[in-house]
Amino acid sequence: MDLTHRPRRLRQDRVRGLVSETSLEPADLIAPVFVDATTDERRPIESMPGHDRVPIDGIVDRVEEVLETGVEAIMLFGIPASKDPEGSRAWAEDGVIQEALRRITSETDAYVITDVCLCEYTDHGHCGPLEEELRSEDVVDADGPACEPTMTVDNDATLEALEKIVTSHARAGADMVAPSGMMDGMVGAIRSALDEAGFEHVPIMSYAAKYESAFYGPFRDAADGAPSFGNRRHYQMDPANSREAMREVRLDDEQGADVMMVKPALPYLDIVSAVRREFDHPVAAYNVSGEYAMLHAAAEKGWLDLEAVGLESLLSIKRAGADLILTYFAEDVAKRL
Repeated sequence: MDLTHRPRRLRQDRVRGLVSETSLEPADLIAPVFVDATTDERRPIESMPGHDRVPIDGIVDRVEEVLETGVEAIMLFGIPASKDPEGSRAWAEDGVIQEALRRITSETDAYVITDVCLCEYTDHGHCGPLEEELRSEDVVDADGPACEPTMTVDNDATLEALEKIVTSHARAGADMVAPSGMMDGMVGAIRSALDEAGFEHVPIMSYAAKYESAFYGPFRDAADGAPSFGNRRHYQMDPANSREAMREVRLDDEQGADVMMVKPALPYLDIVSAVRREFDHPVAAYNVSGEYAMLHAAAEKGWLDLEAVGLESLLSIKRAGADLILTYFAEDVAKRL
């Protein structure tokens, strides 16, 4: 038996760290923060243990808590005071994100990325104003039944709304904007709007490959953004597709995106890896609410060590090729690191 090659030699405690191929640092992590214009006190998010909706008056304290762990960047999500079919509070100068931004940027050193979408702001919970379209399966010959209309997001009207949102965020102090609605042409429209308004220095982190995933459930509870009817299959990606993701990322690259995000992370590590191989941009991955919640649920039953599986999950995302990880584990893992 030839035992010339013994990989275990490099797994001993004193050398193991020296030869570790993947490192994870607090600076790699982005912490999601929820600011809520409808409350005067912190509200725990039941499906996401350890996370709260925070009132505007408490947002600076919340961000300082993140910074104390060594995490330097946050992603800001807002719950507005009111909603309408167009989501107009998303670009209001006195909106929840705009007011939170002014406070955070004037009183902390956090790097603030804003989620740019309309689902939290529309009364129907979809990612833009709606329009009717015909379902292809309902189109029949002239002697058949009439075609039945269904509703979908009006792509081009949504682009106009996104332009107003990002310029309002930039004026309020956003360091980076992150469009998440998967609208065709969104990065180009946002880049043009920012540049024309004098914010050419503000980068775009595009949710370039965002799948229509079942792992988003707890987030919709957290951000009050669940669709009131139907689903988001018309505009978010089919989980069965990988080549399409490369096309989406390539289009965002051509339109001027600075960072490419894959969402969710763990079920789509193959996509993270493919984007890392094919593109030179920084790659982000969103370790989403369902991935976080299911580990918490198993840990509460004593089936898993939460601290260990949280860290292992993030290491796997980093190993797959992500430079940045948006995760609800950010603070807990950063403290351990």
